[in-house]
Amino acid sequence: MSDIKGTDAAEYIRIKFGDYPDFEKGIEEERMKCKIGQMIYDARTEANLSQETLAEMVRVEPDMIARLEEADFEEIPFSLLQKIAKALSKRIEMHFVPCNIKTVELQLSL
Repeated sequence: MSDIKGTDAAEYIRIKFGDYPDFEKGIEEERMKCKIGQMIYDARTEANLSQETLAEMVRVEPDMIARLEEADFEEIPFSLLQKIAKALSKRIEMHFVPCNIKTVELQLSL
C-alpha cells in the first residue's frame, strides 16, 4: 500500500520520481484522449450502433473506432470527429474552461 495517501496517479509519480519536462502536458493530453474516447463510446452505445456500423457510416476501418474509444491514438482529425458526431446525430461543442495556471484543458462534448 502506498505511503502517499490522498493523491492521484500523476501526483504520486511526481512525488515519487520528481518532475520531468512536459510531464503535465503529457498527462493532460492523455486525459483529453480518454474523454474523447469515452464520449464516442457513450454516443455510439446510446445510438445502439456497433463499432463496425459506425465505422461504415464514417468510412473508416472498424479498428479505428475501437482505437478512438480506447484512447489509443496520437492525433484525431477534427473532420473525423465531425463525421462521427453527424453519424450519431450529435454536434460538437467546444468550450475553454478555467483550470490551473500550468495547463489549459479544452472541454469537449458530443
